Amino acid sequence: MDAFSGTAAVVVDSGGIVLGWSGAAAELLGITAKEACGRPVRDLLAEAPGEGDGPFAEPGGPESPEAGRGMLRHSSGRSVEVVWRVQRMEGSAEAVMLAVPAGLVDDCGRDAAFARALLAQDRVGICVQDAGLTIVRSNLSGGRFGWADTVVLGRRLSDLLSPEDARSTDTALRRVIDTGVPANGLERWVRSSAEPGRRRALSLSAFRLDNGAGRPAGLLTVFTDITEHLRDRRHLRMLHEAAVRIGGSLDVVRTAQDLADVLVPALGDLAWVSLAEAVLDGDEPPKLARMGDWHMRRVATASAAPWPSGLPGTGRMDPQPVLNLPALEMIQQGETVVIPDRAAAMAAAKGHPELIPQFIPEHGQSAVAAPLFARGLILGATVVWRTDGRDAFDRGDADLLTEVVTRGALSVDNARRYTREHRAAVALQQRLLPRPATDTPAAATAGLYVPAAGASGISGDWFDVIPLPCLRVAFVVGDVSGHGLHATATMGRLRTAVHTLAELEMEPEELLSHVDDLVRQLANEAPPGQHDMIGATCLYAVYDPVTRRLDLSSAGHPPPLMALPDGTVHTVEVSPGPLLGVGGLPFETTRTVLPAGTVLALYTDGLVRTGADDIDAGTRRLAGALATLSARGGRPLDETGRALLATAGGAPPRDDIALLLARTRAIRPTAVANWRFPRDPTAVADARTAVGRQLTAWGLDDLAYTTELVVSELVTNAIRYSAGPVGLRLIHDGVLACEVSDPSNTQPRLGRAHIADEGGRGLFLVAQLTDRWGCRYGRSGKTIWAEQSLSAGVPLDVRSPL
Repeated sequence: MDAFSGTAAVVVDSGGIVLGWSGAAAELLGITAKEACGRPVRDLLAEAPGEGDGPFAEPGGPESPEAGRGMLRHSSGRSVEVVWRVQRMEGSAEAVMLAVPAGLVDDCGRDAAFARALLAQDRVGICVQDAGLTIVRSNLSGGRFGWADTVVLGRRLSDLLSPEDARSTDTALRRVIDTGVPANGLERWVRSSAEPGRRRALSLSAFRLDNGAGRPAGLLTVFTDITEHLRDRRHLRMLHEAAVRIGGSLDVVRTAQDLADVLVPALGDLAWVSLAEAVLDGDEPPKLARMGDWHMRRVATASAAPWPSGLPGTGRMDPQPVLNLPALEMIQQGETVVIPDRAAAMAAAKGHPELIPQFIPEHGQSAVAAPLFARGLILGATVVWRTDGRDAFDRGDADLLTEVVTRGALSVDNARRYTREHRAAVALQQRLLPRPATDTPAAATAGLYVPAAGASGISGDWFDVIPLPCLRVAFVVGDVSGHGLHATATMGRLRTAVHTLAELEMEPEELLSHVDDLVRQLANEAPPGQHDMIGATCLYAVYDPVTRRLDLSSAGHPPPLMALPDGTVHTVEVSPGPLLGVGGLPFETTRTVLPAGTVLALYTDGLVRTGADDIDAGTRRLAGALATLSARGGRPLDETGRALLATAGGAPPRDDIALLLARTRAIRPTAVANWRFPRDPTAVADARTAVGRQLTAWGLDDLAYTTELVVSELVTNAIRYSAGPVGLRLIHDGVLACEVSDPSNTQPRLGRAHIADEGGRGLFLVAQLTDRWGCRYGRSGKTIWAEQSLSAGVPLDVRSPL
């Protein structure tokens, strides 16, 4: 029901007699026109009128009021409150009284007040549009909501927007007209047709207005400006993204790339991060006292579209700035700089056209740049450009960039510090490890070490190759518990101890027992609460190229692999002992004979404990890889080692890895001479004679006198102080080694004889005539040995081929 359908019309004469009665009046009071006409109008009142009771008293009188509110009687007896108005006819005594139910008048009044109040809002935009989307009522005029002060009535809402925004808005509103489904909270970034360079974010809702017949009569469109809300939400989202993504890596370049990825496309369309050269090496950047100190390299880029051609990418050095560029000087002083448009950027580079392609992208429209400032140091700079027509950067964007870059700068500095510490730790580790490759008569070796990935970094894994007397060699591989510098320091102490004990030529099980004692001592010396953190595994093996025998003992370490010359790969069976530091349990030595050309692989568990593999599955995988590589033949050991490391996944491992490969050699029988003499003083002469003949056969006559004297002294001592036969062996390969064995366990000691002494000069002479000498003990008896170096020109090849 509209506002006019409930209006009752009654025609009365000057005496108040009803002359005419409308259908609305009949419906209002339940009285037909036949029943009403001819009756006084006052009979319709619910109560008897008093004097001066409006038109009901004297409807035609000149003093009667023109309007009022009263109660009429319905035919049912109830009262009907109405608001009435009298309209007098020109030139006639008759009058027309119009009456409307008071409730309908009140509703219309409230509706009008609501409409006025709604249209008076200055924070909510209101548009009433007809079915053709033409605006018929609105509060947009007067410059409200940032629109230009222009007339909006009679125009479409899309006429007020830029063409690209108008199409999408028109489509959304037309869908509401056609379907009747309201549009609630549509977020739109739009530009005014009067201000196309400025975008605003609107939250738009539209509701269809239907007429009494249920047909679309128009739209009620309500929208609010949510520009600041969306900007704040974007800022919070960026800060959250920065907190989550930046700082998760301890790699300087990765951290810079994370920073660039956070900024694009959230803040701009293109960004790059430049860092000082010193930062990439883990060092502090120089204090930027002058512009010439600016040595920056672009290490990270991000772009919403393909990177612009001609603009330097990652890896390029930023050009040295010039003194008259205020923007760069401000960045150098720790300030964030806003470049509002391309013209300002070109003006900043005026006089230096070579800088334009370095810093200004082809379609760059606005830029903001901030220094990476942390702990008093300028680590680098970040530059962000907008290229897609978004609003120019303002101070709010600059403040946001400053906050994000500050977080990124702290993360970059943390990564720089880690890089410095990690580099120092790796350098220490490398200094504590032996040469990666050795070449001795006993074996050719190649050692490789890979530090662990992540914060754990370097650790206590190590390998070692220790040349022993008489052409023998010791192979060592070990793994200290824990990570970091304390593990590296422990590794250095254990490696030194193993070296020292190896020089004493102990059996493998005896050597590990002494190292076990050392580890327990180190654990006792550890700070409170850290005693259980000191421990290690170790494998110690001694190879003799004369007998081709390998003696090895393990302290909780994985057994080595051996690739035989026929291409098969086997695990060397080892009787494992306890971890170093456990104490109280014995170690055992395993002996095996290897063919010449066997490749031994000694490794730490980081090589076989990868991913979901257990150590057995990892060992089988390693054995398969070693078999494949060995089948190719002639492959250098270091190349084989790198290929084996690749089986661990190629990426930096979770635990550090030490790998030692050794290809064994054998001394040919012609390079070894053995004799056995009875415990008889006359045997000394026989020993001298035999040695002289052998040296002549080897072409070493120039060493005959010295060697015969050394043999004479050693054999004489063995006959004098032992109770059994004496063994003599000469080995010739790069050095001339002389070994004298006897069943006695008496410790020979080097002394200085007095002038009147008849003896005591034998070992002193041996020490003076040879390069080195020593003594080792076996299961029964001992062997005293002495070595002499040979001249480089002795032409005798007695080694087996590799």
